[in-house]
Amino acid sequence: MTELAAAKAALKTQAVETPSWAYGNSGTRFKVFAQQGVPRTPFEKLDDAAKVHEFTGVAPTVALHIPWDKVDDYAALAKHAEQRGVRLGAINSNTFQDDDYKLGSICHPEASVRRKAVDHLLECVDIMDATGSTDLKLWFADGTNYPGQDDIRGRQDRLAEGLAEVYERLGDGQRMLLEYKFFEPAFYTTDVPDWGTAYAHCLKLGPKAQVVVDTGHHAPGTNIEFIVATLLREGKLGGFDFNSRFYADDDLMVGAADPFQLFRIMYEVVRGGGFSPEVAFMLDQCHNIEAKIPAIIRSVMNVQEATAKALLVDGDALGAAQRAGDVLEANAVVMDAYNTDVRPLLREVREEMGLDPEPLAAYRRSGWGERIVAERVGGQQAGWGA
Repeated sequence: MTELAAAKAALKTQAVETPSWAYGNSGTRFKVFAQQGVPRTPFEKLDDAAKVHEFTGVAPTVALHIPWDKVDDYAALAKHAEQRGVRLGAINSNTFQDDDYKLGSICHPEASVRRKAVDHLLECVDIMDATGSTDLKLWFADGTNYPGQDDIRGRQDRLAEGLAEVYERLGDGQRMLLEYKFFEPAFYTTDVPDWGTAYAHCLKLGPKAQVVVDTGHHAPGTNIEFIVATLLREGKLGGFDFNSRFYADDDLMVGAADPFQLFRIMYEVVRGGGFSPEVAFMLDQCHNIEAKIPAIIRSVMNVQEATAKALLVDGDALGAAQRAGDVLEANAVVMDAYNTDVRPLLREVREEMGLDPEPLAAYRRSGWGERIVAERVGGQQAGWGA
């Protein structure tokens, strides 16, 4: 198989999970701008997600966020997804929107609050059982604002204890994906501030615990591809949350401002054997001023383009240049792949998959955007906390 044919074959197997919350109203801590046609229920979110998959062909699963996507019958929700041609994906917990969590959740100094937080995480595993989801994705807003506010080491002990209880509840084929974040809302100490902290906890927990790399959750100048390479080397990269960090809540379209970084990350994924079902490629985005479904389609396409370029890196030529110590040639090999216009290649891939070669144009012609504006009148639009 030629290099180009191999790249096309790999691209046809790609899967990018979209987040349910990206279809609802969302924004910054300053303002949420409501849009017409926004879903009112988790079922309508799945309808929109199905359209993204229909036109991209590589977005077959939808992540849920509890309690934002809480329903009485999760089996019915899973069936609705299946009828629309998609499946339910990762279950995301929420331990940051309750008054009890003012001083933390799973790391809170009070045992009763920690119990409440852990019970919520266990509820999320129950939902996984009902939906057939394999991934429990955890992010904690826990941290402190002032020196002396709480015991730093004690909070790590509480974190480890809570994670261990949830880990033991996981069933066969289920896993825990632990996310980290540089800060937010606390900046003095954040209880899971970086990949090293997340990795240390996952290593202690066992093989069902892996690290999630959110591309927006790093300090400026951080070499994310190094983190990716290291976690892949250790067998602890569970997945990605793709977005852009150039926003207060790091939820812009992935690759929109720094596509070269996304390419470098995807090269390490391909080089490290991470282009596989064991590494979940998920979007974590909240679209505030841009139209939601087109922004998600564009994000999926950005991931595809970065992946295609990564697959075209000439590994033999790169290895030869590296062994020879030819710094400029090695860089040139990488840049040749990055500078390749892969849009014609992706058009071919889509046509071979029976798709329109231009997903955004096809979506706009479909009339779905106009239809949901006309039909979704009344009721409570979905959004943060809805």
